[in-house]
Amino acid sequence: MEEENKLDESPRGIAVLVVVGVLVGVLSGLFGIGGGTIIVPALVWLGLTQRHAAATSMLAIIPTSVSGVVAYALNGNVDWLAALLLFCGMFFGGQIGSWLLSKLPELVLRWAFVAFLVFVIVNQLIFTPSRDASIDMTPLTGVCLALLGVVIGVLAGLLGIGGGALAVPSLSIIFGASDLIARGTSLLAMFPNSITTTVANVKRRMVHFKAGLIIGVVAACITPFGTWIAGAISPVAGQYLFAAYLTFLLIRSVYVALKITKRRQTA
Repeated sequence: MEEENKLDESPRGIAVLVVVGVLVGVLSGLFGIGGGTIIVPALVWLGLTQRHAAATSMLAIIPTSVSGVVAYALNGNVDWLAALLLFCGMFFGGQIGSWLLSKLPELVLRWAFVAFLVFVIVNQLIFTPSRDASIDMTPLTGVCLALLGVVIGVLAGLLGIGGGALAVPSLSIIFGASDLIARGTSLLAMFPNSITTTVANVKRRMVHFKAGLIIGVVAACITPFGTWIAGAISPVAGQYLFAAYLTFLLIRSVYVALKITKRRQTA
């Protein structure tokens, strides 16, 4: 598709993709996220539409999440059953999100991304997770985890994120997981979801393979370093670092969304 051919593939563009991969790797390991909050704006800046950037981001998240899961699992910080239940919900939600991604106007996607960032920042500032807590699994907990997965899947497919920015605080706030278990479990759940959502996006011809693979492979090599940092700092420090990063991203996203809105109104 013509939209997919707008990416800057010059040496400068490739260098930007590598730098994005490094940043994604650090943040993925540190916060248990897929890195879509960096990947999507970067790909848009390099020339992709919001729609194609979101779809390509899901491809990059696949190797990133695998690397993060291995690093967290080696330290026992993954709840395998919780991750499975999350994925079951995310599978269905991801298909819905991918379908919406191909239908909704780009302006709607921009503001949806802004709203998502506001929600995550607020959650980061009002709750501090414990380092020693774990999920108390009951039948009701299992159902709620699957329902949370549906919500995360829709947002993942729609916004091109792995869903960790929603899964991590939810696992701690709602289900009582420690900060490290929440991150490791989030990464495990987003791995198969990223695959299924990417398959759906490929069928709709929205994925830029070269950009997604460059970012994903570089990020996968760096992610273990991010997990080491996560274990070395306190939960409070990690919480405020994440909030600070997302606030910076929110300011930029609002600025871009306002520019597009103004352009549409004057057209």
